[in-house]
Amino acid sequence: MARLPFDDEHAPLYSVGQVAEMLQIQQAFLRRLDEHDVVRPSRSAGGQRRYSRYEITVVQTVIELVDEGMTLVAVRRIFELEQQVRELKAELARERAARGR
Repeated sequence: MARLPFDDEHAPLYSVGQVAEMLQIQQAFLRRLDEHDVVRPSRSAGGQRRYSRYEITVVQTVIELVDEGMTLVAVRRIFELEQQVRELKAELARERAARGR
């Protein structure tokens, strides 16, 4: 059976207006997240931002961090460092697997 788009947490299904309404935030805040490279949603053929469920979860995290006093620059840096940690962990796992052979 084929997977439906709404089964895929990375499928870009939601508009700026829908996400803003779901999270009870301003649409302008979502545009700022995109402009500051914090959350970069996909674009439709017409150029409209489209958010996945995964990106909505990231936006929720951003809201929490901003509410704690973080700037968008700081939030972006946190996300960058978290990505680096994930990459380093994956590299370490590959190295350990290679040595185990």
